[in-house]
Amino acid sequence: MASKTAGGQLEDRWRDILSAHARTMCEIDRALHPHGLGASDFEVLDMLATAAPDEGEQCRVQNLVGRVHLSQSALSRLIARLEKDGLVTRSVCAEDRRGVWVSLTPRGRDLHERVLPLQRAALSRTLGGEPPRPGSGRSHR
Repeated sequence: MASKTAGGQLEDRWRDILSAHARTMCEIDRALHPHGLGASDFEVLDMLATAAPDEGEQCRVQNLVGRVHLSQSALSRLIARLEKDGLVTRSVCAEDRRGVWVSLTPRGRDLHERVLPLQRAALSRTLGGEPPRPGSGRSHR
């Protein structure tokens, strides 16, 4: 059997990455579905909880765009849906009317804390590693 070319090896690695991503996203979706969230919803809540850890703190949507693997328009729709569900609030930046601030509501913060162990357990199941211990609190990326 002929050895693979460098390009073929890269394609194999790329497909492995895509496969791991798809499996992981599906596992997170399954774990969070009973709570009305999907993997992308959780990612936004988690980033907001990390970027603005104290109640009332805000994050610019523009800062999320580079961290969430969604287009700007898809992220805007997701944030609008989270706002409709009472999980986040949006406001216009006073200094730059083009800017939009987003923050977790108490309901969003509570939901994030409740589902965080479920998301981390899904990551552990699909990516390996040590499962989170019950009651260990918040883990950071």
